[in-house]
Amino acid sequence: MHPAFSVIFFTTASGAGYGMLALLAVFGILDGVPIDPWFGFTVLGVGTALVTAGLLSSTFHLGHPERAWRAYSQWRSSWLSREGILATATYVPLALTAWGWIVEESLDGTFGFFASFLAILCFLTVHATGMIYATLKPISAWHNRMTVPGYLSMALLTGALWLHALSQMFGYHGPEIALVAIVALFMAFYVKRKYWKSIDTRPGPSTPESATGLGDLGKVRLLEPPTMTESFVQREMGFQIARTHAQKLRRICFFSYFLLPLVLTGLTSNAAPGIAIPGTLIAALSVSVGVLIERWLFFAEAKHASMLYFGAESA
Repeated sequence: MHPAFSVIFFTTASGAGYGMLALLAVFGILDGVPIDPWFGFTVLGVGTALVTAGLLSSTFHLGHPERAWRAYSQWRSSWLSREGILATATYVPLALTAWGWIVEESLDGTFGFFASFLAILCFLTVHATGMIYATLKPISAWHNRMTVPGYLSMALLTGALWLHALSQMFGYHGPEIALVAIVALFMAFYVKRKYWKSIDTRPGPSTPESATGLGDLGKVRLLEPPTMTESFVQREMGFQIARTHAQKLRRICFFSYFLLPLVLTGLTSNAAPGIAIPGTLIAALSVSVGVLIERWLFFAEAKHASMLYFGAESA
């Protein structure tokens, strides 16, 4: 599949924003971080900016962005529609949680309920994003039981690392956030390794024989392509990446989103501010780069079943 930058930015930016907002809400409810108005304003502001920028960028992938509002009406059958509704609904508890944190300086009682609701909606929105791809049967690499866990783990990972970096900037050195960040690192590593192993070892279920219904006659080979020139289907669904290049990018991805952040988080979390702040910030930036590469590979390595009519052996 063609890796569209607008969709890649949307899923990575919004995922980081939702992960950070959900974790902040949970830590705020459990008194894991002080209810400091300036800290809350900064983290809530960064999280909201990431979510909003991601959602806006997703409209650039549409042929008619001005008609995006119509997607809301298809919530009974479309995960894209459900994602849009959940993403919009999240702004309500987000605003109320921000009011409690910044103005009232409390998450007790009703504001605690709003913060809990915010965390739940953040989780459900990222889950819906993953389900958009997981339910696409013509793309076997996405119609995979590890797709949704991949989206959730990457959102938790980026959100945790950025929350950790921002908390260090405000002088909060609680081990709980660092522990969540390390757990998120190992979780994302496990999920992504399992996903890559799955798409490498399990061939696509569709073949030219099953696609044409001519399997009983023997091996089906392409005589001539359906079109004389490259079509929209080939441009959008026939993107190819060499296996050697994909393996190199996977190694870079592993170093960026797991190895370097793990080392920096473990070594700098309890250090002096002059070391802890740049260390955790570099870890967060590294994770963001790694997730961008991971998301690019998520699209580039996926093969649509329509490519069987253009010479693909399986999909």
